[in-house]
Amino acid sequence: MTRPRVAFIGTGGTIASIGKGPLDTVDYGSTGNVMVAGAILDRFPEVQAVAEVFAVPFSNIPSPNIHFPQWKALVECCDRLVREEPDLAGIVVGHGTASLEETAYALHLCAKVAVPIVVTGSQRPSSALSTDAGLNLVNAVRVAADPRSRGLGVLVLLNDEIQSAREVTKTSTGRMQTFRSPDFGVLGQADGDSVNYYRRPVRAGAPDTVFDIRALDALPRVDISYSYAGSDGTAVRAFLAAGARGIVSAGFAPGFCGPGDLEPLRQAVRDGVIVVQSTRAGSGRVFPSTKLREYGFLTADNLSPQKARILLSLALTRTTDPAEVARLFATY
Repeated sequence: MTRPRVAFIGTGGTIASIGKGPLDTVDYGSTGNVMVAGAILDRFPEVQAVAEVFAVPFSNIPSPNIHFPQWKALVECCDRLVREEPDLAGIVVGHGTASLEETAYALHLCAKVAVPIVVTGSQRPSSALSTDAGLNLVNAVRVAADPRSRGLGVLVLLNDEIQSAREVTKTSTGRMQTFRSPDFGVLGQADGDSVNYYRRPVRAGAPDTVFDIRALDALPRVDISYSYAGSDGTAVRAFLAAGARGIVSAGFAPGFCGPGDLEPLRQAVRDGVIVVQSTRAGSGRVFPSTKLREYGFLTADNLSPQKARILLSLALTRTTDPAEVARLFATY
């Protein structure tokens, strides 16, 4: 039986890291020993038992440093792979877990290929005792190769769990079960015997998306203002001075900014800046209350502040009309 062909793009991260020894699960980043994609596949040859997996060269970079230039390059890389590999079943992207959810959501909003894209990483370096790197990679390949993964948008696979890029977030610094979808739970699981799905996302995502970053040199500046007891609007004023075209307010639950942030944010709206109210709570919708409507603030629905920032940046590449931006937030 012919094995499905799956591409593996390595961008670095813990999954690519080699520490000082098998008990080094904390300080491995200090070694500077980060494997390229091909070396990761060689370290875990078991992956070839589930698919014909080939490495795709890409830059190794710490995940906190990954943003628009790398998102654009990944979108273009996926385009090229589908164009040059007509029998390609799916694509796996290895990524550091620190910003994995942001890259996954950016690809979910921007990728144009029909084959599944699955983003994976690990909590322990590949050199560590009981590392999760190998099994996460194998399961990500299995999910990417599964025809049932098509049409679900970009997926995230760690700890045997399949999650939607829109919904998943990192919830723990070091625990293996760190990636969770707080409001809705997993889409399915990659168990030892089979890949199983139990629900489908209903919000729009790759490849059926209106956003296209391939012709862009940059995204409009959007910043996040984090509310806390005593926050006084200094961050908002600094963001506006830096040229922000949008601000996401990471407010108190269920969705309102600190009193000191309110007037600078209202002034931003009067100046034509789009303000989206999110919450720092970690889950749940921000409700479109009477006050938020009076202020001219849009709501982030249940998107985290970091994901609302990505969607707002992309929305501003298409429109500055608040009503249209609100429609995009309700769609994606």
